[in-house]
Amino acid sequence: MVLGVALIGLASGAWAQTVRPKPRPVPVAATLAPVPSERAETAETEETPEATDLPLTATEATGAPPASLPAGPPAPRTAAAAPPPRDPNKGAVTNLPLPRFVSLKSGEGNARRGPGLSHRIDWVFTRVGMPLKITAEHGHWRRVEDAEGLGGWVHYALLSGVRSVMVADDMATFYSRPDTASLAAFQAERGVVARIISCKDGWCRVSVDNQRGWAPVSSLWGVGADEVID
Repeated sequence: MVLGVALIGLASGAWAQTVRPKPRPVPVAATLAPVPSERAETAETEETPEATDLPLTATEATGAPPASLPAGPPAPRTAAAAPPPRDPNKGAVTNLPLPRFVSLKSGEGNARRGPGLSHRIDWVFTRVGMPLKITAEHGHWRRVEDAEGLGGWVHYALLSGVRSVMVADDMATFYSRPDTASLAAFQAERGVVARIISCKDGWCRVSVDNQRGWAPVSSLWGVGADEVID
């Protein structure tokens, strides 16, 4: 916003004009009979005022500076700049990406209707290590949902950064290499939870019951399509 400020200029110049005495009319007789030079010099001295006889200005008479005109109303204050809008793709508390995946740290996690202990419990997660998706943050609470979209607000202490996935296909095949032409290492049914070892190029290497293998991301829930995990 551009604010205009009106400046009031102070007028300079004198209000009173210096008045000089007018010369007296010369009598006609004086023109016929010139006065002696000494008397003429005296008369000239009486008629012509010296510089010290000129009228004084108000400043010279009082010794005080001239009064200033009112400066007008003060300029309005500039409003404080508004903070930049928050990125909806970043958490309000951690500034981490939203949504993002985590896992359940314990074997029981209460999902509440709101971010606080005063809110009722809607769901209870009972599978340790299951993947959850964080969709919002508020203080020490995180709003999460599972593979079926069910969930609520969970205290952050119940969540872990250890990454896991859940089998999304009815029966998923895990390969020895990230290639469907490679040997099959094992198979897992829908709902099986596996720990992520690494992910790249649309494939994830996971561990399930001491078995390891690669599966395409499309067969899993709990990892982004283009996500890279080392």
